[in-house]
Amino acid sequence: MAESVELPSRLAILPFRNKVLLPGAIIRIRCTSPTSVKLVEQELWQREEKGLIGILPVLDAVEIKPVGHSISQGVGTDSLDQTSKPQGGSSDSHKPDTENQNDVHWHSRGVAARALHLSRGVEKPSGRVTYVVVLEGLCRFSVQELITRGTYHTARISSLEMMKTEMERVEQDPDFILLSRQFKSTAMELISELEQKQKTGGRTKVLLETVPVHKLADIFVASFEISFEEQLCMLDSVDLKVRLSKATEMVDRHLQSIRVADKITQKVEGQLSKSQKEFLLRQQMRAIKEELGDNDDDEDDLAALERKMHSAGMPQDIWKLAHRELRRLKKMQPQQPGYSSSRAYLDLLADMPWQKASKERELDLRAAQERLDNDHYGLVKVKQRIIEYLAVRKLKPDARGPVLCFVGPPGVGKTSLASSIAAALGRKFVRISLGGVKDEADIRGHRRTYIGSMPGRLIDGLKRVGVSDPVMLLDEIDKTGSDVRGDPASALLEVLDPEQNKTFNDHYLNVPYDLSRVIFLATANRAQPIPPPLLDRMEVIELPGYTSEEKLNIAMRHLIPRVLDQHGLSSEFLQIPEGMVKLVIQRYTREAGVRNLERNLAALARAAAVRVAEQEQVVPLNKGMQELATSLLENRLPNDAEVEMEVIPMGVNNRDISNTFKITSPVLVDEAMLKKVLGPPKFDSKEAEERVVSPGVSVGLVWTTFGGEVQFVEATAMVGKGELHLTGQLGDVIKESAQIALTWVRTRAADLKLATAEGINLLEGRDVHIHFPAGAVPKDGPSAGVTLVTALVSLFSQKIVRSDTAMTGEMTLRGLVLPVGGIKDKILAAHRHGIKRVILPERNLKDLVEVPSSVLADLEIVLAKRMEDVLEEAFEGGCPWRQHSNL
Repeated sequence: MAESVELPSRLAILPFRNKVLLPGAIIRIRCTSPTSVKLVEQELWQREEKGLIGILPVLDAVEIKPVGHSISQGVGTDSLDQTSKPQGGSSDSHKPDTENQNDVHWHSRGVAARALHLSRGVEKPSGRVTYVVVLEGLCRFSVQELITRGTYHTARISSLEMMKTEMERVEQDPDFILLSRQFKSTAMELISELEQKQKTGGRTKVLLETVPVHKLADIFVASFEISFEEQLCMLDSVDLKVRLSKATEMVDRHLQSIRVADKITQKVEGQLSKSQKEFLLRQQMRAIKEELGDNDDDEDDLAALERKMHSAGMPQDIWKLAHRELRRLKKMQPQQPGYSSSRAYLDLLADMPWQKASKERELDLRAAQERLDNDHYGLVKVKQRIIEYLAVRKLKPDARGPVLCFVGPPGVGKTSLASSIAAALGRKFVRISLGGVKDEADIRGHRRTYIGSMPGRLIDGLKRVGVSDPVMLLDEIDKTGSDVRGDPASALLEVLDPEQNKTFNDHYLNVPYDLSRVIFLATANRAQPIPPPLLDRMEVIELPGYTSEEKLNIAMRHLIPRVLDQHGLSSEFLQIPEGMVKLVIQRYTREAGVRNLERNLAALARAAAVRVAEQEQVVPLNKGMQELATSLLENRLPNDAEVEMEVIPMGVNNRDISNTFKITSPVLVDEAMLKKVLGPPKFDSKEAEERVVSPGVSVGLVWTTFGGEVQFVEATAMVGKGELHLTGQLGDVIKESAQIALTWVRTRAADLKLATAEGINLLEGRDVHIHFPAGAVPKDGPSAGVTLVTALVSLFSQKIVRSDTAMTGEMTLRGLVLPVGGIKDKILAAHRHGIKRVILPERNLKDLVEVPSSVLADLEIVLAKRMEDVLEEAFEGGCPWRQHSNL
């Protein structure tokens, strides 16, 4: 190899598409295109040994396909004759060839090459001249300008090789010396490995001692199979240190790959005899099973499982884990421990809806509104919020909507609202009941190390519905508990947080699963037991209960048709007039929801069903058939007798029954039937009048998980030592309210004319006993303060409280009336009980907006700011002592 090469200022350029010729490398090419043939003929053939040409890489703009060096491979010059601007940014005076429109880029650096061998040939059929050229790379150059000379390209170039003085200075650099030693050491190891494998002599080692190290780097790298990008990187390494460093890295990588390949070969050769033995034994086992008729081929089963896993659409990282588990399963025998659990795990991974989603359809808000109106009567505010929710989903399908939590008493339609949302969205619906769940593993699943482990309820629910974006209802979210097995409510924090549930980690699944596409809804009877961090992730929508008018409409539209259908009846057999439904609502049910109402209607339907069934004895089933005798019904006929009688199976539809039974007149429910079937009325509107007949009794309004309730407070005095007795299963809060109420009354005793003079003790020589009836029902809460004061004032003044007035509100020790919650529920409860006046804290005025106008029209609402205002309104004619007091 020449020590130095003097390059001319211009060189003819032969383009190499996606291929690089490095200095020191030798390549054989076959030139067939007119452009390359012309270049070789003029620049090499005619100049004999003096000719030099430039080899310049050409890059595909669309796709770069790495091509390794292959001596026998020619360059397709038809695809190489392109013109473009060098990457260095110099101007180009040649326009692109219109025959080939592929967008290419010329590299800005190339290698000057000389021909070691030239041969000329002529193709016989066409007479076309071709050349076979063996080229040797000499040195790097940089393209200053690329121009066209005739049919091929020439370039104005500048050499990138170092001068002799610069070279000597670099060779003295300690870093360069260190890199040189490192390169030679690695190269020596590689040569030793290759010579040991190929059993050749030590000719290559002579190169390490004779050729300069920077040229050795190019020679070694040119002999490797490396990518086009790495070839370009090596070509661009003009700095010798960088070139040596990269060459050392590539030589070392090649050395390591050879060693790994040797190790694998040795291992395979060692295990070959073992695998042949196993194969023979397995073939014998299969033949034995076929003879015994026990040929349950597990391999076919595993092949089916593998196909199922392929079609599951798992993400790439999860597929790697699953594939590794499958390979482990294939090596196990079905009798081995852990086989069944591993198989169940892979079945779950294959069954999970990783990519499968519900069919997208255009959201029709009008249709959704109609469906909600058909399924649910009333609930205007709730339905409006749901339509808003659906509207946002329509405009932005991937919106991170809030988690809606429906809070309200039982039987008001919380769960059915969730199913209506799923139907409106056109998505599958899955309900997960959380009532009584105390184990965190119910949410997150068990780890697979435990016997009997299983996934959590969320993953199991997604597997059941088979789509990744269902509407998932977390039912009774306030009923979760916590014990030594963890806190399920805390596990739900990750589930309901849109920032975290993208990578929900079920302990059994053990790979992240994306829950962000699931629409979560929740229901609860009350929001208080829900932990604040979990409640913060949900938007609470309250469903307080129904008015009597709403219950009537629900009964006529939904409950009666459903009850008749469930009992195999129709309106031809049973008719329940509106008036009777009103009586059932007023006298037999006082709930916020409609479940008890439905049960009472079902009792009426059962009574009617008995009457209809009894008429089977006397009503002919077909025309011309005589009346059936009693003996016939008692099955006393001979076995061969034919009777024309239709048997009615359970669960038949109304049409079958109506064709079977012909009743002259349907059963019409009247008041007498109500009393006979449902018993005497359980409630009446005179309850308050009958109970508030003596001083010391007041009517309060309380909130429970079943909605609002009317609560009577009774106070009485007796001879004693001035003690306060409280009964009725009271909590700490309500006990403290009673202490505050008694203290306030004793403080204002003189002003209220309850005592004759200042300083007189109201409790002198007597005890006060306060009782909250229904002693078996636990009671607690901060809304009984004003009721307690009113009862005590009534007791000490011996004035009877108005029986048509109920009240709610908490009070301070100074007599201020504070606002309370559950106003709508309490007012509805008062309305159900026939109360005409309700005293509310003044600051609860804003809550009256939620109360139906039909209810407000039947009630007189009185607002109170101080305790004195309550007392003024609670007694008939106001406070008779006000004219003497300083209130």
